[in-house]
Amino acid sequence: MSKPSVLLCAFFAFTPVCVTGQQAPSFARAWQETRSFYDSTLKAEGIVGSGLMVVRGDSVLGRTSYGMADIASGRATDSNTIYHWASITKTFTAIAIMQLRDRGLLTLDDPIVKYVPELREVHDTFGGIEEITIRHLLSHSAGFRNPTWPWAGDKPWHPFEPTRWSQLVAMLPYTEILFKPGTRFSYSNPGFIFLGRVIEQLSGEDYEVYMEKNVLRPLGMTHTYFDRTPYHLLRYRSNNYTVKNGHPVANGLDFDTGITVSNGGLNAPLTDMARYLQFLVGAPGLSDDARKVLSRSSIEEMWRPVLPNIQGDGQPDGSVGLSCFISDTKGTRLIGHTGSQASFRSFFYLNPDTRSAMIAVFNTVADDDNGHPSVETVFKGLLSRYLELIIPALRESPREAIHR
Repeated sequence: MSKPSVLLCAFFAFTPVCVTGQQAPSFARAWQETRSFYDSTLKAEGIVGSGLMVVRGDSVLGRTSYGMADIASGRATDSNTIYHWASITKTFTAIAIMQLRDRGLLTLDDPIVKYVPELREVHDTFGGIEEITIRHLLSHSAGFRNPTWPWAGDKPWHPFEPTRWSQLVAMLPYTEILFKPGTRFSYSNPGFIFLGRVIEQLSGEDYEVYMEKNVLRPLGMTHTYFDRTPYHLLRYRSNNYTVKNGHPVANGLDFDTGITVSNGGLNAPLTDMARYLQFLVGAPGLSDDARKVLSRSSIEEMWRPVLPNIQGDGQPDGSVGLSCFISDTKGTRLIGHTGSQASFRSFFYLNPDTRSAMIAVFNTVADDDNGHPSVETVFKGLLSRYLELIIPALRESPREAIHR
């Protein structure tokens, strides 16, 4: 799973859509402009398939699909197409940790070795490993490296990700803490694998079982699952494609994230992700079961800045909270996360002020950083339109809702 900082930086270095001196457009107009950009840019970039959605409160204001879910079978994308969401999984894992905290089973300032004693094997020159807390892991400030594997798997028989906990444990004596915990942000996939281990240790259940019972089912996310696709949902699953020499090459419908599932194993259609976003923004029509997943105060606690998100140039690009990223752009607050694994790319960003969110997912990437498609081009353009067109439109006409 690639480091998300480039995508996050691209998000906030967007090209503005100029509406200065004009009245905010209606949502219908803002959505039409957004769709026009989306369709034309995906075609120009050669992206095989994608989905885009805007929600506000209880309503799906706009939802659209583009292209193919699977070229070989001629299956087009639609609202039921199941995509892989990669690191957006981390926000689900954080919700489970906050559930356990609210039930009195842990505190965020507990040392991680209390629940994952194997981490005592990690080399730490900045103090005792007991100083690393659950809060540090949630905010990517514990000092662990970014990738799960410290090397590239370039053989066809190599697993996609480590498949067993014992494989990670075997690497711990060769793992080091890279900076004093709590002093800065540095994105870490292993950190969220360790949080998944905490969930299993305290619940006595596999991560996937706990999440199904305590998050997915009460939210009504009936077509959401982790890793390999259940047989009855295969007809909805999107393939993913790497463009090589101008031609999309399929990578296969399924892959197993193994022991890293709590870091990036989520699969879901946009219809289910709408339920997730409505839960996050506090839609008034949430069911009692959905409301009980996590209190509003705990959700909003996850959105509080912990540390600045410092980029490679040394400049801050917003803040990191507890699993999420926070930006305040021209007075508009955004909370969200990106996802990047195999050839799937995704993002969601929500605006608490309007209780709205935009989410998008793509099933295609280029085989090198200089080729087509450029998903970052689409990301920047969509975020620009959300900030400069859609959010102002919702402030002007909050009751308007369309489906196209």
